[in-house]
Order: sequence, then C-alpha cells, then structure tokens
Amino acid sequence: MSQSAQGRPDSDVPVVTRFAPSPTGFLHIGGARTALFNWLYARGRGGRFLLRIEDTDRARSTPDATQAILDGLSWLGLDWDGEAVSQAAGAGRHAEVAREMLARGAAYKCFSTPEEIAAFREAAKAEGRSTLFHSPWREADPATHPDAPYAIRLKAPREGETVIDDAVQGRVRFANEQLDDMVLLRADGTPTYMLAVVVDDNDMGITHVIRGDDHLNNAARQALVYQAMGWPLPVFAHIPLIHGPDGKKLSKRHGALGLEEYRAMGYPAAAIRNYLARLGWSHGDDEFFTDVQALEWFDLDGIGRAPARLDLKKLDHLSGLHIAAAEDAALLHELEDWRVATGAGAFNETQRQGLLKAMPLLKERAKTFPQLVEKANFVLDSRPIEPDEKAAKALDAVSRGILSELTPHLQGASWNRHELEAVVARLAEAHGLGLGKLAQPLRAALAGRTVSPSVFDMMLVIGREETIARIEDATN
Repeated sequence: MSQSAQGRPDSDVPVVTRFAPSPTGFLHIGGARTALFNWLYARGRGGRFLLRIEDTDRARSTPDATQAILDGLSWLGLDWDGEAVSQAAGAGRHAEVAREMLARGAAYKCFSTPEEIAAFREAAKAEGRSTLFHSPWREADPATHPDAPYAIRLKAPREGETVIDDAVQGRVRFANEQLDDMVLLRADGTPTYMLAVVVDDNDMGITHVIRGDDHLNNAARQALVYQAMGWPLPVFAHIPLIHGPDGKKLSKRHGALGLEEYRAMGYPAAAIRNYLARLGWSHGDDEFFTDVQALEWFDLDGIGRAPARLDLKKLDHLSGLHIAAAEDAALLHELEDWRVATGAGAFNETQRQGLLKAMPLLKERAKTFPQLVEKANFVLDSRPIEPDEKAAKALDAVSRGILSELTPHLQGASWNRHELEAVVARLAEAHGLGLGKLAQPLRAALAGRTVSPSVFDMMLVIGREETIARIEDATN
C-alpha cells in the first residue's frame, strides 16, 4: 500500500491540523515548535487548528500538566478551535473500532499471556532470531479459542512493503515483515495509544499530521489501521527534532527545555514564535519576520530534513529586534504580564506612565525584559534614589559640589536635548572636565546606577522638576 505525496486533501478540502501533547510534564520547547508549525499551516490556509490532550496514560497524566500546556499555548499566541479534546474520554469509541476491525477480519483475538510473549522473545534473542512476536492465534480456528482474556491484534501484512510519501521526509519504505501485529485493544479492554491516535485523527477530520520525526516509524503501523478501516490517509509531515548546539539530542545539559522557562527569562512571545519557526523551516534568507509574514510564507516544503540546532545567541538577537519593533503600549502590556507571571507584581500608574514615556529609548538594544527593566530603573524607582555601590563611588565630594552648581543653570534652561547638553558641557568645561566626567555622577544622581540610558534622555523623560529634585537629593 502507499500514500500519495499530496495525501488525502484536495483544494476543496479545508485544512485541519492538530497538536496532541501528552500531559506528563511541562510544554517542551520542541512540542511548542510542533504546535506552531501546525498552527501556521492551518491558519495560513484558513483552516482549523485543533488541540487533543493524549491523556491515556492515567498514571502519568496530571491536570496541572494539562493546564501548563494550555497556558503555554495561550502565552505563545496559538489559539485553537473548539474545546481541547481528551483522548482518554474516547476510550469507548477506540474499543468499538478495534471490535469492528475484528469483525472485518483485519484483526484477531490473541490469548497469549505476557509471560508467554516474554518467554518467546527471550528464546528468540538467545537463538539470534528476530524478537518480533508472531502470535500463534493469528490463524487459529475460533472453535479452539479458550474462555480466557484476550487482546485484539492487528493482522498486519507479512509480505511486501508499506510506503509513506511524507511531505518532509519524502518516500519512506517499510518492509511489512518488520511490522508486528500490534495490539489494538489490551486484554483488560483498554485501547492502545497507536489505535487511539488513528481513530481520533480520523474522527476529528485531521487532513495533515505534522509531528516530530521520532513518530515516522509509527506512521507505517498507523497507516495499516487506516487501510483496514477504509479511511483516507492524512498527509504525513515528520519534522526533524531539535538538537543542542553540539548536535546531540536536546537535553537539560543544553539549558532550558520548557516553554515556561523561556517566558520566565523574559523573551517576548513574538520572538519565540519567530525563532521556533526558523528551527527547521526557512523562507529564503529571512531571519526576522512578523506573524503576518510567517502565516503567508509557511509551507511544508520549506522544512528541512536535518535536525535543527538550538542557538540562544540567535534567539537573543531576534528577541532584541522584536522588542525594538514592538509598539510601545503593547510592549508595556507584555512587560507587565511578564512581571506578574514571575511574581514581581504589577506596576503602579506612575511607573506605567514613566515606562510609556521612556519606552522609545528603553527598547533599543534590550534583548530581554530583564534587560529592559534594568534600563528602566530610573523611571521605576521613586525619590530618594538609592545609588548602588558603584554609583555611590561616582558621587564623591568633588562631584557632588560640581553637580550642586548645575541646578541653577537647569532652572531656566529650555528643556530640550540640545540646550541640556550645552548647559552640562559649559559646566564641565568651567571645571576643566570632559563631558563624560560629569555625566557619570549625574547618571548616578538620576538613576542610582552607573549603567543607564543617556543622562539627557533620562532628563527629558522625568522632566525638569524631578531632575532637579534628584540632583539636590544627591548633593545634600
């Protein structure tokens, strides 16, 4: 059997994709990318993007993990259509399909016990034979069936090959002799994951199955279920996994794995979307792009086959570009959401107004929200400004004396950058100093730090009255 490269859909069939995570922990950065690819493909074609929680492993699936997935997708801006579907809730439907396959002769009852199967595999391994289990019940006369618990197994073809025309991996061939008669329904009546996935994808009308290439082998076995039921195959697109900078499978040693960790580090959602889209997919040489562009450009033929490598320097670069390009009010809103999410609390109204006024100079060269907040301390702090250790050293007796001479000149100065620079430069020259020598203690007085935006930018943002008051606090 084979599947055409275009798969089931034609131009008249709306695209339907899905993201189907297991709620056993955090939303992995690789899972977030899979969700993004599915979302982009569906939304870019006016299709539907569905969410299915594959919670059949009741021992490991938790409500908290499910909520983490929902929260992560929401933060990333990936909206889904309808309610999230629970795979476990469909167990009755999955079992019904297994029994239908049994009635069609596409499956059979297997009475082999776990002990018998284990003994078979041990003997096969010892003898150097394939450990692929061949059930003695496959062709057994139903009259010989014992009154005992049984599993329902797929009657997989033993000869020929199963061919998957994958939209990313190309044509992939599987020898049928290497495909086992997989269990569809366990002896306790519970359906297996392999059956549940196919039933759910068919019933949900999924046209494109876009997932990690660690599922590629599953596609061959799952295709046999589609065939047995006479269901149309979806388009399969198995995307390469994300590796660390060293080319090895992504793990904790490479840094953060969970999406919530990247949120906590202060990356804006738009930057994460942009960066994840570029992990394994490309549109020419474009690195920085908007959501509108990504939705227009994204296609399966732009996905490569080689594993993508996580590069946090590239993420930092893209993050800086997105922060700089963001609208000030929207950036303030996201910054405050980040503060609240990390437990730092919301801004007061005075801080909001100060941030909004300062945002044009704050967002330049800031790569993350913590960096932006660090630059924003001069509008977030209130008088009296408490200088840190380095800033305090800049406010020595000589510097304080010179700064005290500055306030009368600022009282009558026109409050624009050109005039402020001229006033400070004249005072510095009168004391035989370069402008930079006076700028450091002035920065310490205004911001309480030795690193901040330009002193003249800060003066323009906080205004004449606050500027003079801070200088007087520092010099008295």
